[in-house]
Amino acid sequence: MSDWLFDLGNSRFKFAPLQGARAGDVQAWPHGAEAMPADALQALPSGGGAYVASVAAPALTRSMLAILQGRFQQVRVARTQARYAGVQVAYADPGKFGVDRFLGLLAVAERGEAVVVAGVGTALTIDLLDADGLHRGGRIAASPTTMREALHARAVQLPATGGDYSEFANDTADALASGCDGAAVALIERSRLQAAELLGSMPTLLVHGGGAPALMPLLVDAHFQPALVLDGLARWAVHQPADAG
Repeated sequence: MSDWLFDLGNSRFKFAPLQGARAGDVQAWPHGAEAMPADALQALPSGGGAYVASVAAPALTRSMLAILQGRFQQVRVARTQARYAGVQVAYADPGKFGVDRFLGLLAVAERGEAVVVAGVGTALTIDLLDADGLHRGGRIAASPTTMREALHARAVQLPATGGDYSEFANDTADALASGCDGAAVALIERSRLQAAELLGSMPTLLVHGGGAPALMPLLVDAHFQPALVLDGLARWAVHQPADAG
């Protein structure tokens, strides 16, 4: 029976078949804060093993795990570990390092080069992994989408969506898009420059997450990796002991 990978984020749910040490074709849809569409849940696959990563609210995570336990022979939930598959996490308490960030590092570790990983979802996360698999730390900020939503919540006249990026915008929607996207790009670029100073050479930049496509034209030599967390989950899965629960 087939094994599947499931990534439950703060705003999107993604799943893919496990194919070797990689994720296969990815399916995704948005979900609410505490519930997912019933028809979408009915369309979930079933099989032998389900490997799950979740940074969603505890209630949503519990309900999803209950559904998967009814459809798979075994369900395993990924947790951040201090050392795993060639990656050493910088946090003194690995449990405080988000599992999505951890899996992103696992996905890139086999490249054997220094990498800055930027995840653009509800949050903007930036992490540096050196060529030896040592996590040098990272940053967390609001993503452009979250910035826009926060501004709209405090000042309803500022639209939460819309607008096009411009270096010097001449209307409010464009100015908001330019400011919020530009803030994210600036933080990513600064992080990469600081990483180069620390390591002595410019690291590769990999970007993932639902908000990544909007930033890619502004990040000249970045590489878009849409399935990065699922690929990391695949690496986590294949390194699990056969009798792990």
